Amino acid sequence: MIRFLQKDTPLVKAIFIVIIGVTCVLMVIFLVPGMFNDQTSASDTYASIRHGGLLGRFLPAEDKISTAEVQLAVQNMSRGQQIPDMLMPYFMQQAAQQVIERDILQEEAHRIGVTASADDVRHFLHTGMWGQYLFPDGQYIGDERYAELISDNLHMSVDKFESEVRQQIVVDRLRDLITAGVTVSDAEVRDFYTNQSTKIKFDYAVISADDLRKTINPTDTELEAFFKQNASRYTNADPETRKINYVAVTDKDLPGGKPEVTDAEIQQYYNDNQANYRVDAQVKVRHILISVDPNAGAAADAAAKAKAQGILDQLHKDNGEDFADLAKKNSDDPGSKDQGGELGWIKHGVTVPAFDAVAFAQKPGQISGLVRTQFGYHIIQTEDKQDAHVKPLSEVKSSIADILTKQKEGQAVQALAQQLATEAQKDGLAQAAAAYHMTAVTSDFVSAGATLTGLSDSSKLLTAAFAAQKGGAAQVADIGDGGYAVFQVADIDPAHTPTFAEYKSHVLDDFRDQQVTSLLARKTNELADRAHAEGDLAKAAKEVGATVKTSDLVGRDQQVPDIGALSSAAPSLFDLNVGQISNAINNGTAGVVAKIVDKQAPSAEDAAKNFDSTRDTLLNQRRDQMFQVFVSDLVNSYEKGGRVLLNRKFQQKSPLSGT
Repeated sequence: MIRFLQKDTPLVKAIFIVIIGVTCVLMVIFLVPGMFNDQTSASDTYASIRHGGLLGRFLPAEDKISTAEVQLAVQNMSRGQQIPDMLMPYFMQQAAQQVIERDILQEEAHRIGVTASADDVRHFLHTGMWGQYLFPDGQYIGDERYAELISDNLHMSVDKFESEVRQQIVVDRLRDLITAGVTVSDAEVRDFYTNQSTKIKFDYAVISADDLRKTINPTDTELEAFFKQNASRYTNADPETRKINYVAVTDKDLPGGKPEVTDAEIQQYYNDNQANYRVDAQVKVRHILISVDPNAGAAADAAAKAKAQGILDQLHKDNGEDFADLAKKNSDDPGSKDQGGELGWIKHGVTVPAFDAVAFAQKPGQISGLVRTQFGYHIIQTEDKQDAHVKPLSEVKSSIADILTKQKEGQAVQALAQQLATEAQKDGLAQAAAAYHMTAVTSDFVSAGATLTGLSDSSKLLTAAFAAQKGGAAQVADIGDGGYAVFQVADIDPAHTPTFAEYKSHVLDDFRDQQVTSLLARKTNELADRAHAEGDLAKAAKEVGATVKTSDLVGRDQQVPDIGALSSAAPSLFDLNVGQISNAINNGTAGVVAKIVDKQAPSAEDAAKNFDSTRDTLLNQRRDQMFQVFVSDLVNSYEKGGRVLLNRKFQQKSPLSGT
């Protein structure tokens, strides 16, 4: 071997190069500190996930999760609600965990061959939860409305949304595969149904937290001591306020009235925005569907085909029956059946490929033969066709005129506001406004979250005003509805710590809030102890001043006044027998002790009637539990293997978890 390597040949040189190259790579991997294990990533990367690759975990394939992805997940979690800054790290961590789990599950699905196609996505959008929004009454809402719907509700593009749908289909199929072996016995189903369907009626004694608050009347000495003990809570408790001079400028203030738009401007806008007026090729169609269960055998398929052929024969014979009437009588498509099979105008790609191809190939008025798709057998009638074209100017001229008028108005209003701000520097805001027959308004001292009189939206003005200097130059801020405000900060009252006398009413509220929690718990426990000792709930309630009420006959999924949802607030009531008294139930706003007066289990007939749906519910619960264990184990294996790397920049202390 040594002699071979001593030879000076091209082959030997190549081998040396390979050996040296591999050695260098391995030295970098093993000797450079932090290589492939550094959790500090690019500033826009929240986390990196390493999947299996060359040389195992040392040269793996790597997915990067961007901060934008996590922020989008936070938006969807919050459902459009504003999240306080102090809670944002917690929400970011929760959202990141969801995104990381999704990425790992996609890789696991890919590893074992679980996939989803574009046809699967189309089918889901037709029949899944989005079907009622995208295809109301069986008719597609159109690409533009589709894009708006996704953008407005989910803050993402159509491509991103459909990618997420495909990923969810993959996860659902992975779940089905992992949990396929889960079963439940008949006895478990019956027990579960009995447990969930049993109803109870009970008397209950209520102690109201609001009533207790009124009984908490500390002395001034006690309140002042509380104020001093909680001094940090009241530091700068009175927020900064500002007095603002402002003038609202709208299109009504324009000296020349509404600006005019010329035909040349309309023509130029039309030329520059041709894409907005392009109409894709589309067909107007209706159909009759004879559905076939994908899991059905050959006999069921043949029966459906024969039924569809019989309907087609009725359409083709002399003086054949009306298509719409046959659709109403026979079609299995619930979205279009009552409309005579009408689907309306559709574009390429909206329906499944086989349907799409026939609908666009036919001439207006033509009826197809039998068309087989994954839904079953279709008979398609193409009612009308429209080739791809650009809408003529005459058709869109008025809408373009409106757009340009709004644009000119906005520009003119903004220019007027800027001119007013400039003149205010010389003449003062009030005098400058008077020259344009406008009036300057001076607010009271207001906080940053206040609402200013006469403005559609004062939020941007207040944000700018609380960043400006007292007596500084006049500024312009957007006030919504195409208007602007010119403003100056007239005075500032800084945030300060109030005296006890100034803040006494707030201190009293805080004191009561702190005391009522423990008082409610103590009183409710006292009520429960008395009721158990005396065996008489009504007597115990009278002794502690509680109010006695009686519930209706209710199930686990129902709510009771003063208690709330029984499934979460008081599930233990269903474990009691008639005559038994509960322990203390405390939901924070009321304390309750209950006595069961009636308990009704479902009949054997009801249990048999609901057996199948109950089994499905119980199976889904068991499958969800099993899949969650699978997901947890899978993610833990990634984390323990050092394959989930988090950007240190984002690992802030959570205000809720304490980590």
